[in-house]
Amino acid sequence: MEWGPGIVRVALVHDYLNQYGGAERVLEALHTLFPDAPVYTSLYDPIALPAHYQTWDIRTTFIQHLPGAPRRHQPYLALYPFAFGRLKLTGYDVILSSSSAFAKGVPKPPGALHICYCHSPMRFAWNFAHYAAREQLSPLARRLLPPLMAWLRRWDVRTARALDAIIANSSAVAERIRRYWGREATVIFPPVDVERAQPAPPSEIEDYFLIVSRLVPYKRLDLAIAACNALGLRLKVVGDGRDRTRLQAQAGPTVEFLGTVSDEEKFALYARCRAAIFPAEDDFGIAQVEVQAAGRPAIALARGGACDTVIDGVTGVLFAEQTVDGLIAALRRFEHLTFSPETIVAHARRFSRDRFLGEMRTFIESIRAERGARARAAALVS
Repeated sequence: MEWGPGIVRVALVHDYLNQYGGAERVLEALHTLFPDAPVYTSLYDPIALPAHYQTWDIRTTFIQHLPGAPRRHQPYLALYPFAFGRLKLTGYDVILSSSSAFAKGVPKPPGALHICYCHSPMRFAWNFAHYAAREQLSPLARRLLPPLMAWLRRWDVRTARALDAIIANSSAVAERIRRYWGREATVIFPPVDVERAQPAPPSEIEDYFLIVSRLVPYKRLDLAIAACNALGLRLKVVGDGRDRTRLQAQAGPTVEFLGTVSDEEKFALYARCRAAIFPAEDDFGIAQVEVQAAGRPAIALARGGACDTVIDGVTGVLFAEQTVDGLIAALRRFEHLTFSPETIVAHARRFSRDRFLGEMRTFIESIRAERGARARAAALVS
C-alpha cells in the first residue's frame, strides 16, 4: 500500500500478544496497512496466536523472559510501564499503538507522530472494585493493590497527554477517554469480517438462542443461563474459559455447551439461531456485529459498544438492567418483534474491514497533513 511522502518508518505497539481477541484483530488490520512495520509488545506467546504472526517482526520487552509471563502476565502488572518506557523507537516517523493498558506509554522520539488506537483506558485501574470482584482477588490483594492502582491512574493520564491523536473503538470508550484523560478522541469502529457471515434461508432458522464468548465471570453469562432456565428456552454456548465449570453447574436441561468451534461452525450457528445474547458491557463487541452480519438479531445490554452496534427494535433488542429479570423482559419483548434479515445485514456492513482500513488511512493522513501545515506556519512566523 502506497503512502504519501514523509513516512520513512512506522512502528506498531501492542500491549501483549498472549491471547487472540478483538484487539489482536485490530492489530492484524493495522499490520495490513503497514506490513513492513515491526510490532513492539511486552510479551509474545506464539502458541496462543494464529500461525501467520510468526512471519511478523515481533519485538518483546524484558517481561518476555520472566518466569511464566507469556502464559500468565497479570502478576507482573507493576512492571509494564517500565517495560514500555525502556523501548527505543528512535528513527520512526509514526508510532501507532493499539492499547487498553500500557502500549501507549512508549517514549516518543523527537519529531515522531504517536497515534493511539484505544480499546479502553485501563479498566483495572479506573474501576478497581469491579475488577477485584470479577477476578476474585484475595483480601490481601484488595488491600495491597489500591496504591498501585492510584499510581497507574496518574501514569495513564500523563502518558495520554503525550499522544498526538487518539482513536476510540466506540462512543462509550470515547466518553471514558474524555472523563479519565480529559482528551477528545475520534471514533473508528474496529474491523469485523462481516463478509464471512452468510444468512440462512428462513426455513433453516432453528429454535435456539446463542452465546459466543469467553467463559469468564465479567461476561455475565450466568444471567443468560438463568433467564433461559426460567423460560425453558434452548441456549447454545460457544467458547471456553475458567468460568465454564461454574456455568455448567448452573445450567438446566435446555442449555448446551459446545466449547471452542471453528469459524465455519461459528458462523453457521449464528446464521441458524433465533438471536444471540450479550449480557455484559463490551467496549465494542465484535460478536454482536458478527451475528447481525448473518442476518440474526442481537439481544444486548444497553451499555458500551452495543449502543453503537445494535439498533433497538430494528437489528435487535437492548435491555437496561443487567439482571436476570431485565434479560427475561428483553427475551419476552423479542418474542413480539419482527426483524428484517436484509436490514440487519445492511447495518452490519457498516463495520467491515475495508471500511476500517479506509477510515484509518484517511485519519492518519489527515493528522500528518495537519502537523505539516502547523510546521510550515511556524516556519513562516519565525
